[in-house]
Amino acid sequence: MEKETLKSIKFTDHPVSLEILNQLLIPHETQYMKIDSMVPGPGSSFSAFEAIKGMYTRGAPAIMLVGCFSVVVELYRVILNHESEVMGYDIDDISLFKSHLLSQIDTLVSSRPTAVNLSNACNEIREVIKSFKGSNLKDLYNEILGFARSLYESDLRSNMQIGSHGKRYIYDELLKENFSGDFAVMTICNTGSLATSGYGTALGIIRALYHGENEQLHLPFKMSHVYSLETRPYNQGSRLTAYELKHDGIPFTLISDSMASFLIESLAGSSKDRKAGLDDCPVKFIIVGADRIAKNGDFANKIGTFQLALIASLYPSVKFIVAAPTTTIDRNICCGADIKVELRKMEEFAEVKGAEVRMNGTVVKDPEDGHVILKTVRVAPSGIDIWNPSFDVTPHRLVDAIVTEDCVYTKSSEGVFSL
Repeated sequence: MEKETLKSIKFTDHPVSLEILNQLLIPHETQYMKIDSMVPGPGSSFSAFEAIKGMYTRGAPAIMLVGCFSVVVELYRVILNHESEVMGYDIDDISLFKSHLLSQIDTLVSSRPTAVNLSNACNEIREVIKSFKGSNLKDLYNEILGFARSLYESDLRSNMQIGSHGKRYIYDELLKENFSGDFAVMTICNTGSLATSGYGTALGIIRALYHGENEQLHLPFKMSHVYSLETRPYNQGSRLTAYELKHDGIPFTLISDSMASFLIESLAGSSKDRKAGLDDCPVKFIIVGADRIAKNGDFANKIGTFQLALIASLYPSVKFIVAAPTTTIDRNICCGADIKVELRKMEEFAEVKGAEVRMNGTVVKDPEDGHVILKTVRVAPSGIDIWNPSFDVTPHRLVDAIVTEDCVYTKSSEGVFSL
């Protein structure tokens, strides 16, 4: 596995080019796809809207960055590459131009309504466009280019800081508990390099723990194992997180979404006789990402997260941690009831896509182009009713800590977060 395969976004401005890693093909194949516009339309081959809606790129921070860079690509084609007529813009009327651009951004934001990072960043771009008073559209392009670049660099910095803050919080909790020995953590979905500008949020904390300075600090404990949930229905845990953990050489075990409670119970101190092939170390922390966090600490994340929080609440020795940049906090909503949960197509739940394999387990490749052959298989009967929410909402009462790049938020004695 080459390091390059953990880079989900490639952007250059000399010449302007935006490419995303096709995450639907991971872990079987590495393929980058070129994005040439914000939304589908005349002259567009593949848009950011299609990339986000189709799950080619995912993860709240990565969605935000792809969306912002697609605005840069759009403006480049219209203003600097003189394709305004092809793409339906009138560059002679500044007011009309801005109105059309804002409308395209509105459509872009609708690609993933639950993830607030994209909406927050696009709102800032909207303000740049609305306040632009000049007549030279190249100046507008340069301003948005600078914003997108700074956002990318800021996200990468915040990922590293989240990892550092989360590690420190975990160390402090274990020291307060007088815990010693090896411990394990659990996570769901993918929150690593593939979901961000690099390093990751929840997976960033896990990376920091594994590559941390335990030995230098002479700490009596260490994280020695990760349990990654498969994460139905798109399997980002089994395809992407497993890929990243294997890439980094971090010991891990992949489990199904329905195994979490039995695994934690089996590894608990009173259940050693049931560990059945598992490592001895107990699960001490469940670390997850977030796509939107309300002011009170309620948050939306990949479906299956809520049940993990419920499980953790039954075990005083297991802390439940949310890791996300501050761009994920939506201060315009007071609680989780205000979060719009995206419903996905029923087919995504009823069907499974994967690489075709031979009887000996080897992956089949097309003899002509060498690409992996992907097959879609239906596993549920046709014509049945299916409910397929992409996210669930976890109440703040079940959350022990929210780790951001700025600090670690914990609840007051009254059980209240102050975000």
